[in-house]
Amino acid sequence: MITAAVQEREHYLNASYGIKSWLLTKDHKRIGLLYLATITFFFFLGGAFATLIRVELLTPQGDLVSSETYNKLFTMHGVAMVFFFLIPAIPATLGNFFLPMMIGARDLAFPRINLLSWYLLVLGGLLSLYAMLAGGVDTGWTFYTPYSTSYSNTWVIATALGIFVAGFSSILTGLNFIVTVHRMRAPGMTWFRLPLFVWSTYATSVIQVLGTPVLAVTIILLFCERVFHLGIFDPTRGGDPVLFQHLFWFYSHPAVYIMVLPAMGVISELVSVYSRKPVFGYHFVAFASVAIAVLGFLVWGHHLFVSTQSLYAGLVFSFLSYFVAIPSAIKVFNWTATLYKGSISYATPMLYAFGFIGLFTIGGLTGLFVAALGFDVHVTDTYFVVAHFHYIMVGGTIMAYLGGLHYWWPKMTGRMYPEGWAKLSALVIFLGFNLTFFPQFVLGYLGMPRRYHVYPPEFQVLHVLSTAGASVLAVGYVIPMIYFIWSLRYGKVAGANPWNATGLEWQTASPPPAHNFDQSPVVTHEAYDYSTVLGEVEVG
Repeated sequence: MITAAVQEREHYLNASYGIKSWLLTKDHKRIGLLYLATITFFFFLGGAFATLIRVELLTPQGDLVSSETYNKLFTMHGVAMVFFFLIPAIPATLGNFFLPMMIGARDLAFPRINLLSWYLLVLGGLLSLYAMLAGGVDTGWTFYTPYSTSYSNTWVIATALGIFVAGFSSILTGLNFIVTVHRMRAPGMTWFRLPLFVWSTYATSVIQVLGTPVLAVTIILLFCERVFHLGIFDPTRGGDPVLFQHLFWFYSHPAVYIMVLPAMGVISELVSVYSRKPVFGYHFVAFASVAIAVLGFLVWGHHLFVSTQSLYAGLVFSFLSYFVAIPSAIKVFNWTATLYKGSISYATPMLYAFGFIGLFTIGGLTGLFVAALGFDVHVTDTYFVVAHFHYIMVGGTIMAYLGGLHYWWPKMTGRMYPEGWAKLSALVIFLGFNLTFFPQFVLGYLGMPRRYHVYPPEFQVLHVLSTAGASVLAVGYVIPMIYFIWSLRYGKVAGANPWNATGLEWQTASPPPAHNFDQSPVVTHEAYDYSTVLGEVEVG
């Protein structure tokens, strides 16, 4: 047993003191916390822009901000949330912190590169933040040409440069994870003993390494077009604006899986530990992560159904878009089968897992709607699409992120959070999210275009419902921040394994020692072998 005094002296938070030790740290756990602080800032920044958007849409007249300001609000909301929160949220925080521990390693393969990746995200974020403070950008987060290259007079280059720099953070993180999983697994940790969170993070890393360079090249071309007027995308100079869409979505649709795949890995961990059962069809779930990573690169064309893309290409991309839903459906089916006859504990992380399954299923099913050529023509650029991708990227990813944060919080900090408040926040977030975005499906079907702040009065009731839901959702997001901070000082001291889980990360002290394990662990059991674990989940 490690005494409290020794644990206090030796855990990673107290390994050294001072801000310099944090800014120069090579400990993956500390870097994970640096990422956590960074993305939390951008989450609430993006949320502030969203709040202004929803307040504007309370009335149909557009009487809060001008059209130009509204364009900047939804653009900066998208940039902050997509590139500086959703993409790095789970891989860079929970992945950075726990992937080495889950495979029995002392750190990532390249600790210095790991720290560099955080600095690149911060630098990219500061560049984009500077653009926001200097006047903002109004192109939409997709930067469609030729508007972004020839006609917008806002801070396009500074914002795009920030995204360009942050992209290298994503590439380096993915490379680090791939090498770590291949080369640093503990003795006995075979590929099919890996936790499913590791499988999903590994598949995500492949997308990051292969897909993000395409975004980088696209941004370089946008810069050259805007500065040197080369005529790459501008049709008045012989360019093709649809080429930009192909390049952008070749990265940005797989980027959806950069957000969602790690979330699926988190849900696999939660469903198993809180039902006290191995994940049903472990091999199918693992290979489904790989299949999603591969197939995700083949469906970008469904974003171009109403462009100049040929009907034949549209039919091919429509088929592939239906096909990519199969591995996602496998995961949902297998999670449900895992719950069947399980000893289910309704702890806070499990409530978030239930919320994820519900929201992701709605988002996935409506994805089949927009994969259909005829229906997509009707709802393209309407609020139906807004609701669909928020159910996937925001509802799904953030529910899993918060579920994982609650699950691993005792390990990260050595403290428990107040269970009652945590359950309340999970319920408020789920209800608030549905009240915010479900009316937008109806709005889109009725023909309400997105990116408009003036609209016909007959749409006002649904917008009021959506804004009311956003208010509830905002409260739900603030509550965890308050009690997490409170728990750092007043929370109940957590044991090494408060959930009686099977993963290697739970076989060390809470908070973990600086080098994770005093001795390299030897793995002798399959993943999620609860026949070797005694006791039930502790709640409260």
